[in-house]
This record gives sequence, C-alpha cells and structure tokens, in this order.
Amino acid sequence: MRQPFISIYTHRFIRAAVCVPFVRVADPQFNVERTLGLARRASEMKAAVALFPELGISAYSNEDLFHQDVLLDAVETALARFLAESRELKPVLIVGAPLRFEGKLFNCAVVIYRGRVLGLVPKTYLPNYREFYEKRQFTSGRHAVGAEVRFLSERVPFGNDLIFDATNVEDFSIHVEICEDFFTPIPPSSYAALAGATVLVNLSASNITIGKADYRRNLCAVQSGRCLAAYLYSAAGPGESTTDLAWDGQAIIYENNVLLAEADRFSAEEQIITADIDLERLAQERMRMTSFNDAVGEHGDRVRGLRRVPFEFEVPAGEIPLGRRIERLPYAPDDPATLGERCYEAYNIQVHG
Repeated sequence: MRQPFISIYTHRFIRAAVCVPFVRVADPQFNVERTLGLARRASEMKAAVALFPELGISAYSNEDLFHQDVLLDAVETALARFLAESRELKPVLIVGAPLRFEGKLFNCAVVIYRGRVLGLVPKTYLPNYREFYEKRQFTSGRHAVGAEVRFLSERVPFGNDLIFDATNVEDFSIHVEICEDFFTPIPPSSYAALAGATVLVNLSASNITIGKADYRRNLCAVQSGRCLAAYLYSAAGPGESTTDLAWDGQAIIYENNVLLAEADRFSAEEQIITADIDLERLAQERMRMTSFNDAVGEHGDRVRGLRRVPFEFEVPAGEIPLGRRIERLPYAPDDPATLGERCYEAYNIQVHG
C-alpha cells in the first residue's frame, strides 16, 4: 500500500473540516487573511475538504454595497491571492463570494484545489421573505446562460449542476449548495446524492432566530440520512453586521443521520471543527438500500444531467489516526502507538485468520 496502514485514507475515510472565520463587512483583504488562516489549520489537520460560510470573502451583510464595483473588484483580487496561497494546502477549499458574470451578480461558492478553481456554483434559491431580500442584489443560478465562465484568466465550469469527483479516491465526490437551497422541499443535494455525491456541503450565512439552531440540526440530520451521505454546514459568525440580525456561527458535520461534530455557537473566537467521514460505510449502505437506487430510476433525467468535474486528490501522507469510534475498527485517539498495534493486529486477523 502506498499509504501507511495507520491512516484514515487507507481505510476509505476522509477528514472533513468546517470553518467559521472572523469577517469584516466589505473588507475582502481582511476576510481572505482570516480565511487563509483557517485553511492552513485545516491543512495541518490533514483534511480533505474545508468548508467556509456563504459570501465569506465579502461578508454576507453588505446589503446594497454588493452593487459597488470597488467591493466586487476587491473580492476578485482577494480570491486571486487565495488561489495562489492554496497551492501548498491539502484540502479542497470551498469559499463564498459575490461574482459578476453575464451582466448579473451571483452569490457563488468557489471550489478551489491546489491553486486551481475546479468550479463555481451559484446559489439557486434566493430568499425574499421576512428579513431576507437577496433578490434585490443577486440573480438565481437558474438564470445563468453559459455552462462555463472566464474567471481569473481561466475558463471554469459554472452552474448549480456540478459534482466534484476525486478520480483516485473511491467514493469521494462533493456537491455544493448554498443556504436557502437546503431549506427547499427538494434540495439540489438530493439529486446530487442520487448521482453519487457522498460529501454534501452547504455554505450558509443564516442569521439566528429562536429555535433555528435545532431546525438546522434536524435538517442536516435528515438530509444526511435520507441521502446516505455526509452533510457539512457552516453559518456566518463573528463580524457580520448586527444592524437588524444576529449570527451564531453554527458549524455542523453529520454522517447518515449521526452528528459527528458541532462548533460552539456565539463563540468570541474563530472556529474549526473536523470529523472523519466513513466513505466505505456510505457506499455499502447505498448498495444495500435498494429503494435509494429505485429513486435514481425515478429521477433519471435530472440525475444524468448533472455534470462531473474530475480532479486528482493528493492524499495526505504519513500516519493519520482515526479520530472517532468505529465499531469495526480500534479506537485510541490519544495513543497513536496503541492504535497502530491494534490496527496491525486487526489487519493480521482479517488477512491471515
């Protein structure tokens, strides 16, 4: 094996990170610096994917400043720096930014891996009720004309129909949706899961109201269970404008209806949480659950219409002990040597009897 036995990546796990940085409203240079800091920490933790909040490069609560060219130009400059700095970082990085294409402004997720933009995903469902009025500034991804756009001197895939496939890591496929997309009767991630996506991520801003934290947890639990997938969620935290809203910085990781990690809410500090996702278990459950595959047949045209964006993932090197309890594997997160001995013993039993 190219990877050490004592590595989660040898056993079809990946490490996922969800990050909540400080932001300043309409200050992309500050925001990209804070985002890079957490991205570097996620890389040091040997994460395969790191998720950040919605519109985190500009901040979410800019209101009509989103239509100022000086802000939008600064966002692109900040993203160019982020792209350059990402070359030496291990995870797929998913950040939020307002971007101009086709004479429209889109609320986008930027999917970056080692100095390359893998794709841009525009938000589909724009809330325009109660405290929300996103349609005042943004256009839905449904109204995009082209399937590719020119961004930072490169042609990149653009659309809400993208799945990012690691070609060299079995069952590591990422789908991205943004905040309100998840709160609809049929989230886009449902179709992506039917098309094979196992890691569903949500960049959110999502201001806090009474009872909303439990509502988010329930939605993440149900979607991860219904889709037999991991679900990563990151909400906006410290620094957003509190003119008429409040923000709690809720970050959550679920796997098949099981909560693996959650950040402290209303923290005064930046936060990063991680969890090890069991891709093999998800694949096994999908194979066993024949009704899951019946649903693929029911929605065949929509599922087949999704586009794949392939990339080769550079698996983090070295011993990376498992950070959670798995019934079929030994567990000793505070004692890697013991974990190694137990893993080797389990391996010999499995192979040699």
